Amino acid sequence: MIERQAGPLAVVLGSAAGGGFPQWNCGCRLCRLVRHGDPRVQPATQASVAVTGDGKDWLVVGASPDLRQQLSQTPLLWPRTEGRDSPISGVVLTGGDVDVIAGLLVLRERQPFTLFAPAALLKVLAENDVFNVLDPAVVRRVEIAPLQPISCGGNLTLTLLPMPGKVPLYQERAGATEPEAGPSYAALVQADGRNIVVATACADISPAVLEQLRGADVLFFDGTLFTDDEMIVAGLGGKTATRMGHVPISGPHGALVRLAELPARRILLHINNTNPILLRDSAERRQVEAAGFEVAFDGMEVRL
Repeated sequence: MIERQAGPLAVVLGSAAGGGFPQWNCGCRLCRLVRHGDPRVQPATQASVAVTGDGKDWLVVGASPDLRQQLSQTPLLWPRTEGRDSPISGVVLTGGDVDVIAGLLVLRERQPFTLFAPAALLKVLAENDVFNVLDPAVVRRVEIAPLQPISCGGNLTLTLLPMPGKVPLYQERAGATEPEAGPSYAALVQADGRNIVVATACADISPAVLEQLRGADVLFFDGTLFTDDEMIVAGLGGKTATRMGHVPISGPHGALVRLAELPARRILLHINNTNPILLRDSAERRQVEAAGFEVAFDGMEVRL
């Protein structure tokens, strides 16, 4: 029997950006290190966080493509009875990218839960018949208006916070050179007067964004790339972080500077396989930790 303690708890099911770490088709230095078992790096699945307020009902933020593996390696989310069962009472979608929605297909075994999402993201699901494997007689789809709190199981309250972002890659116009704005959100999950914010994608830390994050006790924030031109310098892509819809960690407008004054416990999440903070003894990792930030890892537990 798995002991389930009461009180707000967040568990990092996956900490990596799309493609995971190592990425299946990447032979960069960091991916090679993790494949060869270097103790300074550890493998990571694609980003997702589970939150509970009472130790019984759980809300999953982001349906990672790796969700089945993540549930298998997280005893707190195993079935509680001998029959079909899951402590997951809800899943919330914060964007339309594949690495946020693909994991829904894993949850198709007629297990009841509630799917929370804004209208634009529910429309994405409705327009793709493959998501009909989630029988609507079993899985409720509940539309959430941004900034409107909603009860989502146990003693959890969920609010979607609008974030600067872009349309998913599969919806971009062919040949587009600039990001096209699209629905992107952070999830504010509240329990027992404590606030957890999960923001895996943010293209700009504007004053409005800072104001929305100020009340967080724990902030999981976009840590995709360390520098804006990281993918270009590595020779693995032609887009900057901001072009991809992610604020870089470093630089005058990056997360380390812009989030410096927030009182929250600040944890970087959704970390790309090229990001040097994945290497425990790197100068970039030391810089992040010296600034008071933590680097998320799979299985990380944060109790409030």
